[in-house]
Amino acid sequence: MFERILIAVDGSDQALDALKLAVGIQGKFASELIILCVYRHHSLLEASMSMVRPETPENLDDSMREFAGGVVETAKTFATKHGAKDVRGFINSGPPARTIVNFAKDKNADLIVLGSRGVGDVEGFLLGSVSHKVTSLADCPVMVV
Repeated sequence: MFERILIAVDGSDQALDALKLAVGIQGKFASELIILCVYRHHSLLEASMSMVRPETPENLDDSMREFAGGVVETAKTFATKHGAKDVRGFINSGPPARTIVNFAKDKNADLIVLGSRGVGDVEGFLLGSVSHKVTSLADCPVMVV
C-alpha cells in the first residue's frame, strides 16, 4: 500500500513521535522511509540585521544546513535502531510546507508523516502551521501526529 513514506523532521518531540509511527508503518508495508529536514533560507540582509554578532561571522545558511544535517542523521540512526530497513535522509531549504510537498512529489511518496507542531516561530501562529499547510497542499495522504 505504501511504497515510499516521507517523514518530515525538525528535531522537535512531535517529529520524534511522527518518526516512531512512520517506522512502525514501514515495518508493516516494507516501505522505503525517506527522512527530510527543511531549513529556511536566510538572506544576507536578514543576517546583517541580526542582533547576534559573533566574533567570527558565519554564513547563517551554512549553520542552518549543518543543523538540519544533524537532525536527519539523528533521525536515521533512531529509525534503524528501531527496526527500519530502507532509510534515506535528505536536507533541503525553502518554505517548509511547500518544500515538503514538492519533495514528496519528486520522490513519489505515497504518504507524508509529520508532527503537529515543530520548532517554528511566531510566523506559524500568524500564517498557519506547517502541518496544516501540508495537509491542504499534498496530493498524497498526510498523517499528522
